[in-house]
Amino acid sequence: MAWDVTADKGVYLPQIGWHLDGSRPSPRSFVSHAHADHIARHQEILCTPATARLMQTRLPSSRRTEHRLPFGQREQLAPGTVVTLHPAGHILGSAQCHLEHEAHGTLLYTGDFKLRTGLAAESCTTPPADVLIMETTFGRPRYTMPPADEVFVAIIDFCRQALADAATPILFAYSLGKTQELIAGLGAAGMSMMLHPQGLKMTRIYEDLGMRLPPCREFDPDALAGQVVICPPHAPRTGLLAQIPSSRTAMISGWALDPGALYRYRCDAAFPLSDHADFPELLAFVERVQPRLVYTVHGFAGDFARTLRERGIEAWALGEDNQLDLGLAPTAS
Repeated sequence: MAWDVTADKGVYLPQIGWHLDGSRPSPRSFVSHAHADHIARHQEILCTPATARLMQTRLPSSRRTEHRLPFGQREQLAPGTVVTLHPAGHILGSAQCHLEHEAHGTLLYTGDFKLRTGLAAESCTTPPADVLIMETTFGRPRYTMPPADEVFVAIIDFCRQALADAATPILFAYSLGKTQELIAGLGAAGMSMMLHPQGLKMTRIYEDLGMRLPPCREFDPDALAGQVVICPPHAPRTGLLAQIPSSRTAMISGWALDPGALYRYRCDAAFPLSDHADFPELLAFVERVQPRLVYTVHGFAGDFARTLRERGIEAWALGEDNQLDLGLAPTAS
């Protein structure tokens, strides 16, 4: 009997009664990482210790049951089902969920992931599986990221030029994950950094969890000289940036590859540094896992499933109407 995979408030496995990154509160859900679009008030969760720590800060609760499973440790999740969590390389503590069932075979759910080695996350691994459920945010060929070290050179040059012109460089990046990646890269170049309070809170948790990062401090409008300011993308809607008399702004996102990114973000620059797999990495991941069946979720899921089918791999975009493409009914909803 094959795995039954459905799109129900996220990804759902009815044969074992568990959601994978359930999008709404559910009885039981694996939580791949602590970004806001992957967490909900589930009654029972499975995650890594780092994700549990970050999630407790972002979505506090004393009423849920938490199963904190370290990477590589095998445990029984349901009758006949063994689970192992593997690093996803997305942010600190982000995990893939690998399931072994005595009748259904093996299944791997990636959550958000990247193969590139980051500066503030564990390195991604690629365990083999019969069925693969994979995130495909950048599932089109044009989303090919330049090497991260080259992007950091460009970001550092942008910051140094702004400082030389007596302007404060402001980098917009998510408080959890991307901010810590920037701290590691800019700190290695000797840059001094101030953080929005949200970013500082997440950074201190990273440090509590054992991640060694260069020094940084909370935003102080009275001590801006020589500082790079890192803020979440919503910061322009707050009064924080109004306290900076002269600034140059940049968005840090994989979507910087899109035409018109500067216009959309209303910034002086945009740099394509991403914590998601780009198109070549998505293909490489499938090659390494060697699944017999692939389900794609998020982003350009339909496009990437079509790409895999063109390469002879059975693949379906979960929750989308694949019949429009092939005229054939998918094997699962």
